[in-house]
Amino acid sequence: MAIATYKDLCIDAVDDARMQLFWARTLGLEAVPDDGGTLDLVGPTPQHRVWVNKVPEPVTVKQRVHIDVLAASTQEVLAQGATLLDWGPLPWDVLADPEGGELCVFVRDEVPAYKLYEVVVDAVDAHAIGAWWAEVLGASLVRGDADEASFTDAPGMPFELVFGNVPEPKTVKNRIHWDVESTELRALLDRGATLLRGPADDIDWHVLADPEGNEFCVFAPRN
Repeated sequence: MAIATYKDLCIDAVDDARMQLFWARTLGLEAVPDDGGTLDLVGPTPQHRVWVNKVPEPVTVKQRVHIDVLAASTQEVLAQGATLLDWGPLPWDVLADPEGGELCVFVRDEVPAYKLYEVVVDAVDAHAIGAWWAEVLGASLVRGDADEASFTDAPGMPFELVFGNVPEPKTVKNRIHWDVESTELRALLDRGATLLRGPADDIDWHVLADPEGNEFCVFAPRN
C-alpha cells in the first residue's frame, strides 16, 4: 500500500526566468504568470506541474537526476537554448540545458503535447532504490537488466521513473527532485528515509532524503 503520492517536479536554476521559459517550451507546459512575478509551469493535471526554483549554486558536476524528453527533432530543443554534448553513438541525443544540466532527447515521428518522457536517477543499487520508491508510491517495479529498474504506474505520476547504476557516488544536492504528499512521515523514516529539514518560517513542508541520499519534499495533503 502506498504511503505517499506523487505531487510535482522541481528543478533548481540560477536564472529561473530563463529556465522557466526553456522548460515550458521543452516539456510542452504552459508558462502562467503568478502573483510573485515569476512563471508557473502547468499542464493538464496538478501532477504535471513543474516548479523552477531559484538557487545560488551553479551546475558543477554531472546531474544525478536528469530529464528525458520527446521531440520531433533535436534541433527544436537546441533552438530553445540547449547545447549538444558528445557522448558517442546512442539511440538518443544528450544535451545540456542553458545552465549545463544534462537532458536526453528521444526523437519521435509523433510527439504528444506533454513531452516529459522519463525522469532518470543515477543509483548505487538501481533495483533496491527502485523497489523502495515503488513501495512508497504504490507502483509496480520493472527490473530491466542488472543495472536498471523502472516503473510507470505510480498514481498521478505522468512520466516513467527510471533508476540506473553508475559508478560515481552522490556528492552534491540534486538539482532535480520530486515532491510527494503524505501523512506518513514516520513510515518514510522507518523505511530508511532521512529527515534533512522540518517546517520552519520559510517552508511548511519536510525535506527528506531517500536511502541513497536523493532529496525529496513531503507535503501534507490539502483538503
